[in-house]
Amino acid sequence: MSFLKKLFGSKDEPIKSNEDFWNWFSANEKSFHEVVKSNKDVERLFFDKLSSKLDELKDGFFYLTGMEDQNTVELIFTADGKIENIVFVEELVAASPNLKGWKFTALKPGFQSDDFGLKMGGYIFDVDNINFYSNEIENYPDIISITIVHRDLTEKNKDIIEDGMHIFLENYIGELEMASIIDEYEVIGEKDAEKDLVPISKLKDFLTWRQKEFIEKYEGVRHNTHDDEHAIIEFENEDGNKILAVFNQQLLKWDSKASHPWIGLLSFDYEGEGQGGMPGNADYEALGNIEDEVMAVLADKDGYLNLGRETGGNERTIFFAFKDFRKPSKVFYQIKRKYHKKFNNASVIIKDKYWQSVDHFNTEP
Repeated sequence: MSFLKKLFGSKDEPIKSNEDFWNWFSANEKSFHEVVKSNKDVERLFFDKLSSKLDELKDGFFYLTGMEDQNTVELIFTADGKIENIVFVEELVAASPNLKGWKFTALKPGFQSDDFGLKMGGYIFDVDNINFYSNEIENYPDIISITIVHRDLTEKNKDIIEDGMHIFLENYIGELEMASIIDEYEVIGEKDAEKDLVPISKLKDFLTWRQKEFIEKYEGVRHNTHDDEHAIIEFENEDGNKILAVFNQQLLKWDSKASHPWIGLLSFDYEGEGQGGMPGNADYEALGNIEDEVMAVLADKDGYLNLGRETGGNERTIFFAFKDFRKPSKVFYQIKRKYHKKFNNASVIIKDKYWQSVDHFNTEP
C-alpha cells in the first residue's frame, strides 16, 4: 500500500484536529516559506491552500502573513473580532510546532511602540492626528467608554474614518484588548469634542488602569443560583407569536452584574406545527435535556450563570452570563455540532456588563 501511495500519490487526510492541521502544515512549510519570502502569487500558492485546510477544521479562522525578518515568516491567526472564535485561535497557535523560519501568533498583537500608522482611503491614522477622552456613564460606572477624535473627520468621510479607526485600534492596542476591554467607543471630529483631548499614545496605559481597577473590584464575586426565584413572563413578539419566558429574578436584580460581563445566547429552532409556535412534548423534553447538559458543564460556582430562557415562535433561546467567554465558546460549539441534525441552532456571545440586553425580562425594573 505504501508503494502505491508513493507511485500514484495520496490525497491529503481530512483535517479534524489542530494536530492534523499542523501535520499538514509541517509537510508543506518549506514551499509556503519560499512563497511568502519571494512574495510571488501568495494568494494562490499559500492563502488558498491554508484557507481550505482551516475551513475543514472550523470556520472563522482568518490570517495575515509577512516577513518578520530576512529569514522568518510570521503567520498571524485572527478571529476577525468575533468573540466566540478567539479561544479556537488561541488553542490552534498553542498547538503549533517549533518550525525553523516560522513564527506563529494568536490574534493581532498590539504594537509595542507609537510608530504604528496606516493609510486608508487617502487618510492617515497615527498618533499625530488621533486623540481620545473617556466618558462616564451615569448608573454604569464600570463601562469603559471612550471617544476617539480624528483630526480629519467630516460628515462626508465619516464612514471611511470610522472603518480606518477600527483597524487602527485593533492593531495599535491588540485584537484581544480591543474585543475584551473596551465596552464602547465612537469616532468624532475635533469640532465635536466635548472634553480636553488626550493623546492616543496614552490609551494603552488608560485601558490597563481601568481593567486592573475593574478586576480588583469584582475579584472573588460569585453567585449561587440554587435557591433563586424564577418568574414566568408571557408576551407577544413582533410577529404576533406567543412567547413564554422563564427568568431568574434574583440575578436580574443583582448589584454585581458587571462581575459577569459576557452574555451568551444559545438558540434552537423546532417545528412546533399545531402547537401555536410552542414545542411538542418530544421537542420540549429534548430541549430541556440540552439545557441541562449545558448547565452541567457551565456551573454557577465556576462563573457561568443561567439567566433563563424564552420559548415561542418555533424557537427556544437560553440566556447565560459569564465571567469569561472561552469555555462557553467551546461548549456552545460542541453542543451546536452535536444537535445540528435535530435542531437548527445558533449562538452569540456579546460584551454586556450591565446585562442591558435582558433588562426587559426583569419583572421589577
